Amino acid sequence: MNYGFVIDTRRCIGCHACSTACKSENEVPLGVHRTWVKSVEHGRYPDVTRSFQVSRCNHCDNPPCARICPVTAMYQRSDGIVEFDADVCIGCKACMQACPYDAIHIDPDTGTAAKCHYCSHRVEIAMEPACVVVCPTHAIIAGDMDDPMSEIARTIAGNATTVRKPEQGTAPKLLYINGNDVALHPTVFGERPGGFAFSDVVTEQGSAGGHGPAERTLMTAPSGASIRQPGEQGRPYSPIQVGEGRVAGQMAQVAWNAQHKIPWHWQVPAYLVTKGIGAGIFLFLTLGWGLRIFPFDAAAVIAGGLLSVIAILATTGLLVADLERPERFLSILYRPQWKSWLTRGAFLLIGFATVSGLWWAGETAAALGLVDEPTALTRALMGWLTLPLAIGAAIYTAWLFAQAEGRDLWQSPLLPAHLFVQALFMGAGAMLFLDVFVTFNPALVLAARIAFSSGLVIDLAMILLGEFGVPHASEVAARAAHEITSGKYKSQFWYGSVVLGHAVPLLLLAPGWTFLAGVAAICAGVGLYFYEHAFVMAPQEIPNS
Repeated sequence: MNYGFVIDTRRCIGCHACSTACKSENEVPLGVHRTWVKSVEHGRYPDVTRSFQVSRCNHCDNPPCARICPVTAMYQRSDGIVEFDADVCIGCKACMQACPYDAIHIDPDTGTAAKCHYCSHRVEIAMEPACVVVCPTHAIIAGDMDDPMSEIARTIAGNATTVRKPEQGTAPKLLYINGNDVALHPTVFGERPGGFAFSDVVTEQGSAGGHGPAERTLMTAPSGASIRQPGEQGRPYSPIQVGEGRVAGQMAQVAWNAQHKIPWHWQVPAYLVTKGIGAGIFLFLTLGWGLRIFPFDAAAVIAGGLLSVIAILATTGLLVADLERPERFLSILYRPQWKSWLTRGAFLLIGFATVSGLWWAGETAAALGLVDEPTALTRALMGWLTLPLAIGAAIYTAWLFAQAEGRDLWQSPLLPAHLFVQALFMGAGAMLFLDVFVTFNPALVLAARIAFSSGLVIDLAMILLGEFGVPHASEVAARAAHEITSGKYKSQFWYGSVVLGHAVPLLLLAPGWTFLAGVAAICAGVGLYFYEHAFVMAPQEIPNS
């Protein structure tokens, strides 16, 4: 059994009955959508056509949302339906990043992920989904695609069908008859003009009843115009004005949009920075001692380990703070879904924090005279145990981003090496910062200077020549890259990351002064945040729907 949908766009009249029935049947709150209808008017006058596209979860045969979910809240049933369990969802929003079709949202009432689930409660009692029943033109066909006698199988066999984004490899089971490219691809018109045809949207931040930030959408008129409210007298706003010195600004505008909010915000780039510091300190120290670049220095473990512990605690706090249901965070530990790199990363962080924390605690206790000083063998063992965990904690996010298949720019093969380099220079920079307050072995400080400066140069080369210096594999990735280097985030990228995060630290290192080296480390950290913020936010602003 393999359930799917066929949308016959030749029959769809854009009545939105399916959207309304879905909301009613599943008690979908206002402001979010499990099913929505896109209409696009295109062509050249007088040969103008209006195309409709019914959008919802594609119930993919290869669902990326199920793989990335750390607690199996999003899962695929044996009958092919991709279902969700609101009772176990932690609200990490990773499934939203993994979906290339923007079909998942956070329920504002429960703080958990939700989407079309094929009206599974109806299917289980041999009823069709509500949208199928209510459609007045029978434009939506549902059923078992593996049953050759079913209507959907016969429809597919007798008609040419298309799917959205087949290149993603998700094998979607939402098929369109006579699907129009103008309607199927959200970026086909290029840059969207600002505002809507009859209004603008202003977003206000507020409270969502304990489930994290909420957004309230307000309708406002563009500057110089007005919207007539119910019961008020006033001139209506028209997008095409020729009087009062105003002319039509655009001949193509969005009439209205089903708002799909950006899932991840400042907490994610901040976590990348704190994780890089926490893992990078022990990455630098263990590599230096293991390769005999500089002699063991207990003060470095004590001071560096303390900063690493603080950074990893901050990392954990940021990860939990970004959840819509933070009280369920521990479910990652007792019901892990091992295909998810969120789960794997959580255990890598726990393993790294445990081993490095024990090492730091032992050295600190010995320095205070509470226990005997660890032997050379013990220190060597702790170092070689910590090193792979530090590497794993530093770079696992590359594979987490790779599972976020809805954001093409994050699918970079350079990302593991890039995160390794970032962690290494941030760890070395952290030791230079601590050297302002604590005296370390001169050989360690020299190695930190070399690692810090070399890491900055390599990182800058990877950014300019690798991440943004070569053509991108998809239009969506190219658009996101353009937003970073030449669009909305260009100031953060060039002035924040390139200048403040790379050029300034290298200049501050040149005089060889300890204090300036500490300032250089701070600049590099701030610059890294600017880069990660642009890298995290820009791909989320390219529409998938």
